[in-house]
Amino acid sequence: MKQQLKLLAMSDIQAEEVRWLWRPYLPRGKITIIQGDPGDGKTTFVLALTALLTQGFPMPGGNAAAPPINVIYQTAEDGLADTIRPRLDALGADCSRVLVIDEGERELTLDDQRLAQAIRQTGAGLAVLDPIQAYLGNGVDMHRANEVRPIFKRLGHLAEQTGCAIVLVGHMNKMQGAKSAYRGLGSIDFRAAARSVLLVGRAKDDDQLRVAVHDKSSLALEGPAILFSLDLEKGFRWDGFCDTTASELLSGSGPSTTKTEQAERLLLNLLEGGEMASDELFSHASAQGISERTLKIAKQNLGVTAIRRGGRWYSHLPETAQEGKGVKHS
Repeated sequence: MKQQLKLLAMSDIQAEEVRWLWRPYLPRGKITIIQGDPGDGKTTFVLALTALLTQGFPMPGGNAAAPPINVIYQTAEDGLADTIRPRLDALGADCSRVLVIDEGERELTLDDQRLAQAIRQTGAGLAVLDPIQAYLGNGVDMHRANEVRPIFKRLGHLAEQTGCAIVLVGHMNKMQGAKSAYRGLGSIDFRAAARSVLLVGRAKDDDQLRVAVHDKSSLALEGPAILFSLDLEKGFRWDGFCDTTASELLSGSGPSTTKTEQAERLLLNLLEGGEMASDELFSHASAQGISERTLKIAKQNLGVTAIRRGGRWYSHLPETAQEGKGVKHS
């Protein structure tokens, strides 16, 4: 007897809003990929996010705290005792909330039931596997879509069922001049399965400054590029946002911090005496060749807020910026 076909009507599906750990970069219940060349800071970037999330601190660019969450953190490249733990301590993480599946007797894979068990048992809001390639499992060719696709489909279901944000950290290949979509190691299905992809790289002419570009966003508009510093003496520091693209970063021409800094200084000069109509700010910026997007990023960096009065919006600086704490990455 032929099995009856089961069909679902979209009218019977209850619409749901996307939930976020960090809007628009890190959605809950979805797969996110964070990739970059070795030594460019992608692991430290993920650990810094882990520190904020385990403490319940606001994410970069946000002003609202959230309840702290548990994090499953698996790494196949760095020692837990001599590398990961010291970095988490330096970043201020609550290490009691950072949990590791013991791989002493058997290595973990993306298809391993222990991953699902750990997420459910701990209620983890974030699970990190670094790097992707180490967790594919023996016998899986990362370049074959027919072998990679089923694994990512099951991993996506796990994220959706548990509400856990799953972050896969990956290296880049050496295809110079290729589009960012083709610079990740392995099948293009890696990228296709992710709802968000961030590309981490070095800033031009500043060895300490790094940038994380939002290279793919399927659930919201792409966010501005994120700046952070790795200083041997001062440690890790969030440095605000800038306007650059994955292509600019890969070509070595980004990030465009100069334009962002120019926009920040313009705002400081125009608003130091008090508020100004927002449309006038945009006019001044346009006259100096500063785009509306870059001006908005500069306003976010400085914490500029706006109020509506008499049918018009007016922008003003926060007290900290007025006290001379404005440009963050000069």
